[in-house]
Amino acid sequence: MIKNIAIVSLSAGTIGEDFVEHEVEIGKKRLKDLGLNVIFMPNALKGIEYLKNHPENRATDLLQAFRDPDIDMILCAIGGDDTYRLLPYLFEHEELASAISKKVFLGFSDTTINHLMLNKVGLNTFYGQSFLADICELEKEMLPYTKKYFEEIIQSGKIKEIKPSEVWYEGRKNFGIDQIGKPLKSHSNLGFELLQGSSVFSGEILGGCIDSLYDIFNGDRYADMPVLCSKYALFPKKEEWEGRILLLESSEEKMPPEKYRKALTVLKDTGIFDVVSGILVGKPIDEAYAEEYREILVDVIENPNLPLVFNINVGHAQPRCIIPFGVKATVDVEHQVIRFEE
Repeated sequence: MIKNIAIVSLSAGTIGEDFVEHEVEIGKKRLKDLGLNVIFMPNALKGIEYLKNHPENRATDLLQAFRDPDIDMILCAIGGDDTYRLLPYLFEHEELASAISKKVFLGFSDTTINHLMLNKVGLNTFYGQSFLADICELEKEMLPYTKKYFEEIIQSGKIKEIKPSEVWYEGRKNFGIDQIGKPLKSHSNLGFELLQGSSVFSGEILGGCIDSLYDIFNGDRYADMPVLCSKYALFPKKEEWEGRILLLESSEEKMPPEKYRKALTVLKDTGIFDVVSGILVGKPIDEAYAEEYREILVDVIENPNLPLVFNINVGHAQPRCIIPFGVKATVDVEHQVIRFEE
């Protein structure tokens, strides 16, 4: 049972800004109503500009949260795009390895990079939700599907299985105070879609946001990102992907199809498509380019025997489940379930 939950801002410092104060208050109340003691780490609320200029303090918050024996769970505030800048402060002198302790770590989007950092030091993490995007949702309650998985993780520290959501929601365009209580527009959801390969396959899941994974190898966004990621060997070697299931989901930037093809090709060049046991793909936000992505995935992977499942409710499209990394998963598309071993 999770009691003490720490909020960290490892990417953008958005939760420290006045324009989201009403969202943060909603989130704090919801966590307290769930019986949680909420701890904002010392730098978590210092705002966008401060945290942009002080990656070392973001790293310090993460290390402190892992070292504190009273903290049971670390929840990322939100994503962003530059958490790679924490690498020197976590790996130059094995700072992260020396601080690590078994806790629930949950986040998504740019937090993909933090998941890979924690994978390097042997911690199994959880992918799929964040404080601002999920707990602070402006509807009267957390979205039911999202809340179900969040409650499961705080009650048990694990996720037993995930099934598709019956609906998906259009992304909110306005997060102002006047939007409090306003429902999101919903649509019927199709469930897990098998694009190719066997309908049943197993392996430990790892991966995340394809935008962040692409930036590990491509310096268009930040020229020094591939340099630092290579220096600290952030992306697992081909042999470390053997038998794993690769998770890919796309961000709110709605990656154009031509860039999506480039990103997949970069991943293909690492050789991981030759060794993974299957691929799970999150529903694109607002179903943007969904049909194009399906076609590009099949075309680039170029292996009809590799299981490929589309439309998982994880990542940037709401609602969001929570996917455990580093735990054996069995995907069963016929029965529309992904089960995780204890």
